Amino acid sequence: MTKNIDTAEVEKFADLAQRWWDPKGEFKPLHIINPLRADFIASKLELDGLEILDVGCGGGLLCEALFDFKGKISGIDAAGPGIEIAKEHAKLNNREIFYRDITAEELVADESEKYDVVTCLEVIEHVPDPQSLVSACSKLLKPGGSLFLSTINRNPRSWITAIVGAEYIFNILPKGTHEFSKFIKPSELAFYMRTAEINLSETKGMFYNPITHKASLNNDLGVNYLMYGKKPKN
Repeated sequence: MTKNIDTAEVEKFADLAQRWWDPKGEFKPLHIINPLRADFIASKLELDGLEILDVGCGGGLLCEALFDFKGKISGIDAAGPGIEIAKEHAKLNNREIFYRDITAEELVADESEKYDVVTCLEVIEHVPDPQSLVSACSKLLKPGGSLFLSTINRNPRSWITAIVGAEYIFNILPKGTHEFSKFIKPSELAFYMRTAEINLSETKGMFYNPITHKASLNNDLGVNYLMYGKKPKN
């Protein structure tokens, strides 16, 4: 089976692995939006004791935030060095999180319908086949489980904001972090979810101010957005 990964993307994030936990470094925007994402997930579910999988976990920012809500957390990522950083940081902070260097599609073979919650945030726009990734996330969920996805809309405004502004004007992301052609419209992501047998429950926009470095959720889906859906019960 061909892995659903873009080798250049994996290498790009592998090269940045050592800086995952630097709140003033290349991942500063993720550090700022991370509490917002974790709180949104926790507002939808009582996470205490739930089996939670973060797909494309990077250095473990979301995993550790969700661990604080007392979930049973696992994280997977195809960029090996990031996983090692995640393991090291969790150990130093006494957080019991299970990390693996594997893709969601590969994990389905052994852990189909294992998880109560699957999250896949800021990842879908970095893989060659978004539908394959969303479908794998769905297969990893128990019937009745919850799926949380986030990505970037594809339109002129998102090109100006997420690429020109973030990477070249304000320098809050490394140049080349995103490719405009891989951005995903909300209608497309909703279709991927329906195809993966996930019922869409809610969509929220996420605003990041590059000047004040403040973030908030709203109803503007023009650039960054989150989707929350449920897998039907049998």
